[in-house]
Amino acid sequence: MAEKVTKAFIQPTPSGKEELGQIEVAPEVIEVIAGIATTEIEGVAATRGNFASGVAERFGKKVHSKGVKATITEDGQIVIDVYCSVKYGFSIPKVAKEIQTVIRQAILNMTSIDTNEVNVHITAIQFEQVKEEE
Repeated sequence: MAEKVTKAFIQPTPSGKEELGQIEVAPEVIEVIAGIATTEIEGVAATRGNFASGVAERFGKKVHSKGVKATITEDGQIVIDVYCSVKYGFSIPKVAKEIQTVIRQAILNMTSIDTNEVNVHITAIQFEQVKEEE
């Protein structure tokens, strides 16, 4: 059976600092940063997860990277894909642009890694749930 090979994102040495070694950031770390940044944006209802993240949440574990995939291309570019739903009444282009901006800024602030692409995939519109009174 083939092993899953994950590439780490290489963090540049800060300018003016002595290089002591290489800093690698796992893709899961980038995904968590992007996931938390996405859920803090007004108008985002939820991020889309998979079966495993759904089961983990049922057992009380918070999955911050749900709905986010970070990959590194052959030529070293970082691409982030975000899958989320938007609340009804919010402008989809504005929310998507805000997601892109906030994710790029959060990753740059926390890791000094610049992302090449942040692709936002709107998978649903979430309507308000009206509670019926008896």
